[in-house]
Formats: sequence, structure tokens, C-alpha cells
Amino acid sequence: MGGPNLEVFKFAVYVFFPVCMLVHYGNPEWYAKNVLPYKDRIFPPEHRLNTNIPTDSTTLKEELAKIRARNLERKAQREAESSQQK
Repeated sequence: MGGPNLEVFKFAVYVFFPVCMLVHYGNPEWYAKNVLPYKDRIFPPEHRLNTNIPTDSTTLKEELAKIRARNLERKAQREAESSQQK
């Protein structure tokens, strides 16, 4: 086996590696520089979030009808654009 020096080294790595990662990635300057610019790419903007989830069947059916109508409009636009390109 490695002996006590190896055990001390392993203990130091097990203790200080997570602490160093916490200090490095927990730094607010690093967060503002490296995370916040990509937040908009990863998460949808606030105005696109739907916080009013329908709870009864009638409002659910109305929302589904709106979504289907919007999808049909988008599909018609895509078809019109593809037919114009040909």
C-alpha cells in the first residue's frame, strides 16, 4: 500500500478539491461573466412563460384550440414560403 503520506494526500484532495470548486464557481463575478450571458439561450424569456395553467376542461379545450390554430397558421406560412421559393 501507499502508506500514510498517500492517505494524507488523498484526504487533502477529497477536502480541498470541492472547496476550491466552490470558491471558483461560486464567485459572483465569474457567474455574471460566464452564466448570465447564456441564460437567455437556455431558458425561455419571461413573456413566453405560461403561468396561467387551465384547471377545468372548458378552459383546457379553449387553450388547445388556440394552440392548434396557431400551429395551423405557422404551417400555412411555412408552406406558403416553401411554395414561393420553388
